Amino acid sequence: MNEIPIFDHRTLGQRVMFGSGQAANHLRSATYDLSASTPMVVAARGDRSLADAVLGDLDVAVRFDDVRPHVPVAQAEQARSIAREHGADLLISIGGGSTTGLAKAVALTTGLPIIAVPTTYAGSEATNVWGITEAARKTTGQDDRVLPHTVVYDAELTRSLPCELSVASACNALAHCVDSLWAPSANPINSALATEAIRALADALPEVADRPESLAGREHALYGAYLAAVAFASAGSGLHHKICHVLGGRFDLPHAQTHTIVLPHVLAFNAPYAQAAATRTAAALGATDAVDGLRALLKSVEAPTALRDVGLAEGDLDEAADLILPVVPASNPRPVTREELGELLRNAWMGTVSS
Repeated sequence: MNEIPIFDHRTLGQRVMFGSGQAANHLRSATYDLSASTPMVVAARGDRSLADAVLGDLDVAVRFDDVRPHVPVAQAEQARSIAREHGADLLISIGGGSTTGLAKAVALTTGLPIIAVPTTYAGSEATNVWGITEAARKTTGQDDRVLPHTVVYDAELTRSLPCELSVASACNALAHCVDSLWAPSANPINSALATEAIRALADALPEVADRPESLAGREHALYGAYLAAVAFASAGSGLHHKICHVLGGRFDLPHAQTHTIVLPHVLAFNAPYAQAAATRTAAALGATDAVDGLRALLKSVEAPTALRDVGLAEGDLDEAADLILPVVPASNPRPVTREELGELLRNAWMGTVSS
């Protein structure tokens, strides 16, 4: 029997309402429980009709629809100003990770509670992590003010996601799991959550990719994404997330696709130095080897493989390595040199299998 190490685990307080086809009912119930009378809705322009369906006849004070990836500071300031002007007493975010992130940016300075209604598998709704981009630099932090009070999960709302984005979003959730196994505050509790999340997502991904009409696959993906995010919120940002935050903020790369592409390279880099994490990952994937199992899964769902395909220029690789190296966690299981980091990024840029 293995000895359980000394650890300090914090569980975040949050209500989770899960049910396909129940978003409108659950949102009304959550709004009533918070005694809110002047909610502000944050939903991208492209999600207007979906938001209307979820809101139903719920009275709202104002809507904000200028949602952009990586939460640019200008949009955050504008949304904060509108919330103050209209006396908002609640934020309702309906959309993906960028939408939830913008609502968090408002909550960070106003203290307003959030009801999050996710339409992707981003997981931001289950964490107290915020991120804002200014001058091509993404700053992240943790603050309990940004943790949504209630999350309303409804797999029906993910049906409108294109197949490619569904796959990338679920793979982004996988990245939360794997990074949680060696992040600075990794512990047995979030490792258990992350392992179950990997199993759920590995089961869900082929279903989401091959049978997008399947509600069961989407429900399992949401379940896995939630567990992954809870694990990530506890464990913190590991090497994988530090890399992707720099790439996303500095070079404006698409969030989910970037995480999907980088993940197998970080796993291959760390796995030989993190045997317990690799063993857990392999078992959850139903594979004998974690790296091979992950690569096989990503290939089976035709996940994106190369950073050059999502907008990163070859000439940006050196700058990326220079920006990432100072933020590599000291606790990473394998020491990271500038040369090794450069090789990892080039492999991810080319879509070459890392050794």
